[in-house]
Amino acid sequence: MKPAQFAYVAPASVPEAVAVLAERGPESRVLAGGQSLLIELRHRTARPALLVDVNRVPGLSEIAVEDGSVHVGALVRHAQLEHARFDDSLAELFRQVAPYVAHPPIRARGTFAGSLAWAHPASEWCALAMAMGAGIEVAGPAGGRTVPADAWFRGAFATACLPEELVTGVRLPRPPAGAVAAFAELRRTHGSFALAAALVMLRLSGGRVDWVRIGLANAADVPLRAVEAERLMTGELPEPELLAETAVRAAAETDPPDEPHAPAAYRRHALATLVRRCLTRAVQKATAGSP
Repeated sequence: MKPAQFAYVAPASVPEAVAVLAERGPESRVLAGGQSLLIELRHRTARPALLVDVNRVPGLSEIAVEDGSVHVGALVRHAQLEHARFDDSLAELFRQVAPYVAHPPIRARGTFAGSLAWAHPASEWCALAMAMGAGIEVAGPAGGRTVPADAWFRGAFATACLPEELVTGVRLPRPPAGAVAAFAELRRTHGSFALAAALVMLRLSGGRVDWVRIGLANAADVPLRAVEAERLMTGELPEPELLAETAVRAAAETDPPDEPHAPAAYRRHALATLVRRCLTRAVQKATAGSP
């Protein structure tokens, strides 16, 4: 099926894009990577009167590494994060997660910020943003604002972004020095959406867990951070029994939907297994002193 007819505009700056959205926001859609939007257009589940193509807007394609955070511009492609070269565990997490995002041609075009704007419950990047406490930056007629990840996701394919606003970037806090990363995912085929996915970042100090983040994808209608599971292991020795208990606690915080290939009980069990694998791998890395 072909898309319904629409008008097209390619603003050359953020203020110009915001002006267009302020005038025609409810009837428009923003085109960045377009890897999800084009499917909606072809299936006519989206029928915007106007596409606002922001690919010509300068300054949105950069990854800026600062002392306390990493800023990912709205046009940074998945592939840029797959080959992130800055030196800390957040870059390592990017490199671990990115190969699970669809296929190489899609990663070459799709954007990190676009994944957060689309807000698919199975999105690996959404789970990463939630776990790491990312701030999503938007520009609108009233100026700019930053929305914390835990306030950004409102449900499946629903966010706090207003029709007249444009996502301009995402800011992620850098993990503490010495943190390590692990990621695991269950999916039916290569390139399929995750049936379940988990990511872990943690740091050991004196043999005990003194900092940990656990993110979950396709565990509810929004990405989740397993806060209670994190509390359970913080300050404790990472013995196998604790890792198993933490994984079960993380799965208990989820509310996965029933789907034909993954009933809720199956997915909850899978999430516990994935979290345990990530915790085990991260502890092994931390104990060995790996990045």
